[in-house]
Amino acid sequence: MAGKFCISKGKDGKDYFVLKAGNGEVIFQSQGYKSASGCENGIESVRKHAADESNFECREAKDGRKYFILKASNGQEIGRSQMYKSESGCMNGIASVAKNAGGASISDERDSV
Repeated sequence: MAGKFCISKGKDGKDYFVLKAGNGEVIFQSQGYKSASGCENGIESVRKHAADESNFECREAKDGRKYFILKASNGQEIGRSQMYKSESGCMNGIASVAKNAGGASISDERDSV
């Protein structure tokens, strides 16, 4: 089963997206966008930049868990992953985003209750 981008409206009124793997697990989440077009451009940016592993950066949180960010060519953060217990988990997450982003469908859930 292929990945899927799910767009939703946050309590702050901004649009967000998550990328879910084929098993439905959230593997990547966006920053907030002020407009629907900005959110859709963010999805296209993930598709474009996830193909190049050098755009990912694995980081360590204060509690020692690992996460990664995906950066655009201008160095700006597009979004980040969930937390992982180990660096190998973080690397597997990067591989999953790279694998799922390109062909992922889009589900707009902003109007659903």
